[in-house]
Amino acid sequence: MTQIADIRFEAVDTDTLAEMPGLIAVLVGEGGKMDAQARRVNTLTRKALARAVDSEAFTKAKPGDVIRLAFPAGLAADAILVVKSGPKPDQTTARRIGAQLAKAQGKHPLCVLMGQTGSAEDVALGLALRGYKFTDHKSDKGDGPGPVTLMVADPEAVAKAARTGMAVAEGVVFTRDLVNEPANVLTTDDFAARLAAMQELGLEVEILEEDDLKALGMRALLAVGQGSASPSKVVVMQWNGGGDEAPFALVGKGVVFDTGGISLKPGANMEDMTMDMGGAGVVAGVMRTLALRKAKANVVGIVGIVENMPSGTAYRPGDVLTSMKGDTIEVVNTDAEGRLVLADVLWYTQDRFKPTGMINLATLTGAMLVALGHENAGVFSNSDDLAGAFLKAAGSEGEGAWRMPLAPAYDKIIDSHIADMKNSGGRHAGSITAAQFLKRFVKDDVPWCHLDIAGVASVKAETALAPKGATGWGVMALNRLIADRYES
Repeated sequence: MTQIADIRFEAVDTDTLAEMPGLIAVLVGEGGKMDAQARRVNTLTRKALARAVDSEAFTKAKPGDVIRLAFPAGLAADAILVVKSGPKPDQTTARRIGAQLAKAQGKHPLCVLMGQTGSAEDVALGLALRGYKFTDHKSDKGDGPGPVTLMVADPEAVAKAARTGMAVAEGVVFTRDLVNEPANVLTTDDFAARLAAMQELGLEVEILEEDDLKALGMRALLAVGQGSASPSKVVVMQWNGGGDEAPFALVGKGVVFDTGGISLKPGANMEDMTMDMGGAGVVAGVMRTLALRKAKANVVGIVGIVENMPSGTAYRPGDVLTSMKGDTIEVVNTDAEGRLVLADVLWYTQDRFKPTGMINLATLTGAMLVALGHENAGVFSNSDDLAGAFLKAAGSEGEGAWRMPLAPAYDKIIDSHIADMKNSGGRHAGSITAAQFLKRFVKDDVPWCHLDIAGVASVKAETALAPKGATGWGVMALNRLIADRYES
């Protein structure tokens, strides 16, 4: 797994600043107000810091922006990073400060003078998340981020507060690594093995192989993977940190590569389909976070892992499949495969665990990108209460999400004349009809959300807290939801 930056918290010691190597970051408030630590740096640099703060560049800067002063006189450091912190930065600004510092840091050691600015744990989280680089397949892996020291008034208390954030960061990084991996590396076997390795964190992990899935009647899921040489699997991860209550459930689509099957996708950009296991990646990242921070909740994470390939054994348009639930499905498009995987896993989850609520995640439809772009995931739900709680959690963590409609009228679009339903209703309302399909495999008394993360799981340009590529979207929001709603 990609290593997170080594971040430490130490007591303020301005006597060591003159000889400190690497980079020194100074946080300056609105109007150029400098605290005692900043004033000490200003004295050592013969008022170079004051000149930077009085500059037009600093005046026009937004909270979190960084101005670099290279090779400052009076200091051994290579540069001072002058950060505009704004008036008492909130969580979003504090994380942005950390992210901007991570971008500026490179391989150098970094010391951040937090002064009287709170939210050091959020600055640390921003540093950890934005410092991520996926270099596993590069010959020249470059230098990893240098060590980071945050000078704070009470290092022990801040370090304790930051532990949860570091657990979240590790979950996000685990998800990013999974989503960034190419499909010749992250095969169905390798994916399952990486999840099984989390047993060392205290998770109970069980791998259901194809014979197990056949015995359970998961014929929809198995059909998707039958054209591939890689065996289909379901992995069950349990974290039992609560009492005797039934667990909350997370379900993920784990298509390690999606060619579209017989309904072959266009060749252009097909390489992006290595991220079609993004929903399962998020579930894995959340479960890792819960185990690392010893969450006081019972949560089960279940992922269906398959590969959708065209071959002489592949399932075909026109086939009729019988799901684990017993409902029959006419296949009209083998590229609408994720919902077939989820249909069986959703039913299995409810049948075995009787969860108090359930959220599934999937890079399910291209229509979601048309509707919401890369800014928001689509949220579909049969429960205003659960949907509202998730949207609140996502908002508090800065992860974009937008509620989308469900209605019986859309069900007509996926009715079939030869089976109980079709697996696709075509282009119109494509994301909604996919959600309506999944809803047929959710029991009426189970609060449920479907998160279509097709536009947010992996992106072509950097975001506030992630470089180009996999984002790990959803790990922070779901961890927050569980902490706020389900921990005892």
